[in-house]
Amino acid sequence: MKVIVIGGGPAGMMAAITSAQNGNKVIILEKMERLGRKLLITGKGRCNITSSLPIEDFIQNTPGNGQFLYSCFKNYTNNDIIEFLKQQGLEVKEERGNRIFPVTDKSIDVLECFKKKLKQLNVDIKYNTKVTEIIKTENGLEVKTEHDTIKAEKIILSTGGKSYPLTGSTGDGYKLAQKLGHTITEIKPSLVPLECYEKHTCKNLQGLSLKNISIQIRNIENNKTIYEDFGEMIFTHFGVSGPTILSSSAHLVRQKNIKEYLKNKKIILKIDFKPALSEEKLDERILRDFSELKNKQFKNSLDKLLPQKLIPIIIEKSQIDPNKKVNEIKKQERKNLIKILKNFELTISNFRPIEEAIITSGGINIKEINPKTMESKIVKGLYFAGEIIDVDSYTGGFNLQIAYSTGYTAGM
Repeated sequence: MKVIVIGGGPAGMMAAITSAQNGNKVIILEKMERLGRKLLITGKGRCNITSSLPIEDFIQNTPGNGQFLYSCFKNYTNNDIIEFLKQQGLEVKEERGNRIFPVTDKSIDVLECFKKKLKQLNVDIKYNTKVTEIIKTENGLEVKTEHDTIKAEKIILSTGGKSYPLTGSTGDGYKLAQKLGHTITEIKPSLVPLECYEKHTCKNLQGLSLKNISIQIRNIENNKTIYEDFGEMIFTHFGVSGPTILSSSAHLVRQKNIKEYLKNKKIILKIDFKPALSEEKLDERILRDFSELKNKQFKNSLDKLLPQKLIPIIIEKSQIDPNKKVNEIKKQERKNLIKILKNFELTISNFRPIEEAIITSGGINIKEINPKTMESKIVKGLYFAGEIIDVDSYTGGFNLQIAYSTGYTAGM
């Protein structure tokens, strides 16, 4: 059987490998000049392959239609991708937060494993080939490219979403599916940095990366906590980013009337710089530091407690005279300082553009796809894989696992 895979990202490559292993003649049509461009930039170029969590937990980590992926995750697990890479000669390692990386710390090595397998299976790859239309015929399906028309019995559409357009994912697949009668749910950025109203504060803290902090995102209109997390974040010239912030955006984007809440300054980010210490313990810690430095000015007393860049901001917010001797600081002033360290607030103003998002929220409506096979319920012989489908997860290797699992299922 002749199978065409449109799009050569991780989902498309996995689909092509699986289909070819089942004895099909497979062609990948890739509009860029090489495969897996987005894979190369994942995990800051190190490739967070998957997560070591039990596969059952992947659904909980997929706020975007996780239940739909139940069969796919069972068909192809995190252990399966690790085994696949080992067979190609690449070992993996586990890091904090259950993240799995190649031992070499190079995403190119993961991509080479896929390419090696595609070559072994004689998968035909046509580069710089943009698909303009998929046509239903009496005998099957046809793919129109800018150069020619190719007939096939089955087509797997795995063109990605709309995030990182420089890697080739510019939303082409949505148009191809729409022409065939599929509906596309609203496309929004997910796993994306957040902008803040306090531009001046964020600009002064730009580049400051914090580990072991806890964050809470609240809607002060209805007093609801939208998201809580512990881990890493980074300040940017426009606001905040980093793993905890990116994961929070996947929740924020799903809030009803979120644009209105952002516009009206109702979404607050609270940062606890010292989550391991209760207010009492933090007070004891500060008192210890102060007793060692009792003749120093307040502005010179926080070096052990905080990163250098953060100190001026905290001093300003505490409203304690920076030139005051620490032994003159009153209990109430210390309490204010603790409150700021445990509840540092910023107001979220917006999401960064979709071009900066790691992943797209929205896509082919899951009601129009058979979850057991990834086949379209509208067009016989058309299958979907990867980010083009309306499914998305947190950071931590889950989105790549969706690519392998849906790719494998479609390829089967």
